[in-house]
Amino acid sequence: MTTVEESTTSSAEAAPLTANKPKRVRTGCLTCRERHLKCDEGLPTCLNCRKSSRACKRGVRLNFIDTKIRSPPVIPPGADWAVQFQDESREIASEYKGGLVRYAAVDQIMTPPSEPAGDYTARMVPVDPQMTLHDAVPSMVQPGAPGLYPEAGTMVKDEPRSQDNSSGSMHHSHTSSGSSFEPTATMSYNSSGQTLTPPNETRDYLDSPEEVLFMQVFVEEVGLWMDSMDAMKHFSRLLPFYALGEPMLLNAFLACGARHLSLVNPAYQEDKALYYYDTATTQLLRALQNPDRDTVICATTAVILNVYEIMCESAMQRMNHIAGARALIKECGWSARSTGIGAACFWLNVGMEILSCLHFNWQVAWEPDLWGVDMDFERETEAGREEVWVHRIVYVTAKIANLRASTPKFQQASPQDEQIRCQNRYAEWQRLRDLCDSWNTGIPRTMHPMAYLYPHQTTSKSTFPEVWLIKRSTIVGRLFYHTAVCLLAQTNPILPSSAPEMAEMQLAHAHQICGIVAHVKDRGVASVALRSMAIAAEVLVDRREQEEVLQILEKISKETGWRIGFLYNELKKSWGWIRDEAGQQALLQGSLGQFFPPSTTASSLGPAPSVPAPTTQTPKGGILNPLLRTADFSLPNHPYQQYYRPPNQQGQHMSHNWF
Repeated sequence: MTTVEESTTSSAEAAPLTANKPKRVRTGCLTCRERHLKCDEGLPTCLNCRKSSRACKRGVRLNFIDTKIRSPPVIPPGADWAVQFQDESREIASEYKGGLVRYAAVDQIMTPPSEPAGDYTARMVPVDPQMTLHDAVPSMVQPGAPGLYPEAGTMVKDEPRSQDNSSGSMHHSHTSSGSSFEPTATMSYNSSGQTLTPPNETRDYLDSPEEVLFMQVFVEEVGLWMDSMDAMKHFSRLLPFYALGEPMLLNAFLACGARHLSLVNPAYQEDKALYYYDTATTQLLRALQNPDRDTVICATTAVILNVYEIMCESAMQRMNHIAGARALIKECGWSARSTGIGAACFWLNVGMEILSCLHFNWQVAWEPDLWGVDMDFERETEAGREEVWVHRIVYVTAKIANLRASTPKFQQASPQDEQIRCQNRYAEWQRLRDLCDSWNTGIPRTMHPMAYLYPHQTTSKSTFPEVWLIKRSTIVGRLFYHTAVCLLAQTNPILPSSAPEMAEMQLAHAHQICGIVAHVKDRGVASVALRSMAIAAEVLVDRREQEEVLQILEKISKETGWRIGFLYNELKKSWGWIRDEAGQQALLQGSLGQFFPPSTTASSLGPAPSVPAPTTQTPKGGILNPLLRTADFSLPNHPYQQYYRPPNQQGQHMSHNWF
């Protein structure tokens, strides 16, 4: 047994050893530190460096240690607290020379909300390179009127925070440099009064004030134009009820509603919309790995998420579902012959593509002859079939878009071959012209104007006639019809567009388009109206008419909150208003027209400010739609690459007869 005296003696003997141990040098040179030698701290060169003839390096060395990034555990939110994981190591390392390069590329980790585990394994997938063509491209698909909904905080408890995502925000971003399609459903904002929890369970009704607000915005604003060619109004009247039992679908709806609200009301930020979008995307990717999935719900969710993406800033950085929605529609076998939700998704998807192709002079990726459209143009005698006729003129417009995009740039080497090609193109042109005339003759009386007033008969001082159409589908159909005839006059293979006959045809139908849009009050037709106006306005030569077109566009922008600043520059250039180099650069900013949102908004009719030169090339015209040319799961480079598993035949079409 050790006594107190022995312990004291041992401590006394150990004391000299501790005192003789060399102390660690803190201010030595880096050369000695790398050689693991004790530095004598001599200046300007230490003894070790002098003996070995080495450079005596001074300074402070920081060691950046890379760590494995793993998904944080899913912690159920409490009533009064919330947990966020934040890693700033890379941000700190980037402030030092050579610090950031010691870290591997960040791989986004998918962290979906807590759900029952499936029988399938998660797999990562790279983004289709065709889905990231450009960095910043604008759009006009941002419906809704500002001021219709309460300011942030008046209806819900939590206040939106400022949009500062430099730290703490864990939502994903997609760039063209090898990014991965791996969303994270994490909370990207703080809420002082209420924690946002995305719906994961079925419910009888919405019971959160915030969810009620977002769904109301979707139904009254976004769903309004999504149903413009659907007689049953699935997106605004039926699917919201069905979404109460489908969390994936409900998250997609809430994402669109929240996104629209952030566009029209600056008090709301995009972070909540991103949260719902990431959650819905995560749930969709999980479902795509399950061969027993409900393909109808998956396809419908992808279509809605595609709508969210076209409402976003820098849309091409988040183009994950545009080709995926088309591929899932084909997987379900939906076409123009479908009914119910299949028809609603098909015509919404096809309609958005046509508006995009009209702007960019692209060919439609899905050949219109394969849609299966009923082209019986016998005079309509049955009421309530306006949407059927809208679908027919959409088909004709798509064929005209393909004819225009396939216009040859060079003549054939042989004059005989050139003559044959010209005759074939003229025969197709004449066939499409006859289809337009047959459509206008066969439509029901309800698709003709209820009233028509010439400019001198009105008190509005408008230079355009007042054309009164009652039903929304009628407005959409006639806008497509007049647009189709304008395009035909521009693509005649025999006569140039400047020929008197063609010029008169263009001007007459351009006035009809402007007359309809100038007096329409239905926000649900604005997506088609703006593209039709852009085509019609280019042929106007009267200065008063041109100025009124800009006033109409500004009115639509104020009423709907859509960002169409790029359209002002395009029209001013076509009219010869912009001739300086700065104006030319502004036009090169381009847009996907009706398909993607811009980064700037024209707030007045004054001269457009100088815009810096774009960093990406303007998309080429006359080609097949590059965004959708691989939108088929039978192709090797199909969407959702490693996530997708073919569905079982027995589970491919669930029963959704009630809507």
